[in-house]
Amino acid sequence: MAEAIYLLCAFTSAAVAALLLRGYRASGQRLLLWSGLCFAAFFLNNGVLVLDKLVFPGADLSLPRALLALAGVTTLVYGLVTESA
Repeated sequence: MAEAIYLLCAFTSAAVAALLLRGYRASGQRLLLWSGLCFAAFFLNNGVLVLDKLVFPGADLSLPRALLALAGVTTLVYGLVTESA
């Protein structure tokens, strides 16, 4: 059951990233770009989670996962700060 949840989270974040980036391309609203990049990093984070838990269960990939999550949140915060000014 956990495997399905990991994969669904990855596919959901990929779909959200694709929709946000498509919306940015159509409208040019830069906040959509930052949000799309954030969810792209979350997709990579979930992909590494799948690798960590399912493909390489003996390996510890928690540091790359944490760095990808930090990159996603940092991207979104940067976009929020720069677009609000």
